[in-house]
Amino acid sequence: MPRVAVLMLLALAACSASEASEQASAAEPDPSGWRLASGKPPSQTEFAAVVASCQEMTKNGPIDRCLSDLGLRRAP
Repeated sequence: MPRVAVLMLLALAACSASEASEQASAAEPDPSGWRLASGKPPSQTEFAAVVASCQEMTKNGPIDRCLSDLGLRRAP
């Protein structure tokens, strides 16, 4: 019986973790349309860091202006 309870607990934790990651990734803009000031596309890590700082500054407003202010430009 304890094994069944542990397996159920692990399954529940796995389901909640996958739902949280889907919600977080759905809220982030796509990095493929942006370029750094040098013209190169940002890495996933760089883009995630800039987006995180913009989300803190803008809260519920448009994030594009903040990304531009921090050095990212829309790709032509």
